[in-house]
Parts: sequence; structure tokens; C-alpha cells
Amino acid sequence: VQLQASGGGLVQPGGSLRLSCAASGFTSDYYTIGWFRQAPGKEREGVSCIRSSDDTTYYADFVQGRFTISRDNAKNTVYLHLNSLESDDTAVYYCATVRRRLGILQWSRPGYYDYWGQGTQVTVSS
Repeated sequence: VQLQASGGGLVQPGGSLRLSCAASGFTSDYYTIGWFRQAPGKEREGVSCIRSSDDTTYYADFVQGRFTISRDNAKNTVYLHLNSLESDDTAVYYCATVRRRLGILQWSRPGYYDYWGQGTQVTVSS
């Protein structure tokens, strides 16, 4: 399994970005893809996830309706739409996956994921 994250960049506060996570090598129909972020000096934290089996999505509390996760099965790609960005959203964003359906108490914990992409930098600054 390989994951390729892209779409990061420099954006002003209030701006938007769309992150992409292109996946390959899946052999299971049941998986969860999550987005995480890690700011300098902070722990990696879960942002959102989507489950392939039923399209269930979860979001961290700090998202507060600003981000949306979606997937395009034909392209084997999961997107994270970032809107109303704030300076606190500055971080390296990673996508990760595991061949199981994670629940609400599991999805945001990095240890549950088996495969990780390389990360893409998001910088929110004026």
C-alpha cells in the first residue's frame, strides 16, 4: 500500500486549500483513510477520516465545520477540503490508512494506522 499526499501550500487566513491523498495497492474493500496533522513541537493529531465500507466520516472538534473529507473511488483518492483556515491550522498534514473500519474512539489515534503518506505542508499566514 502506498499513499501520496499533496495539495499543501501557503494561504492567507480565511483561505482554502484542497489536499489529496492518492492510494494504491489496496487488496481489501474495508479500510479507513485518515488525515492527521503535526505542528512543530506538537503531537500528531487526527483531523478527519472516512471509511470505505459505508462512507462514515469523523472530524476532530477543532474542525468546527470548516473541513470536509470526501473520496473519489475511480481515482482511488481521498480529499480534505480546508476552508476558513486559521494560523493554528499551520502544520504538516499526513494521510494514513488501515485495512479495517475504525470507530469513533479509534480513528484519531495514529497507532491504529498501518500505512502513512509523506506529508504535505500547510502554512496559514498573512
